[in-house]
Amino acid sequence: MSANTGAKKTGKVSNFFKGVRSELRKVSWPTRKELINYTMVVIAVVTLMTLVVWALDLVFNGLFSIFV
Repeated sequence: MSANTGAKKTGKVSNFFKGVRSELRKVSWPTRKELINYTMVVIAVVTLMTLVVWALDLVFNGLFSIFV
C-alpha cells in the first residue's frame, strides 16, 4: 500500500464526521418540556401494552388449562 491510501482514508473519515456534524446542526431538537411529554407518552404506552399482553397471557393460559 502506498502512503497516499492512508491519507485518503483519513480524509474520508474526516469528511464523514464533518458531514455528520453539519446534519446534526439541521436537526430540530425538542425542548425539555416536549422531551418530558414524549417520554411520559412512551412510558404510558409501554405500560398499557404490557398490561394487555399480561391479560391475554392469563386468558390463553386459562383456556389452555381447560383443554389440556
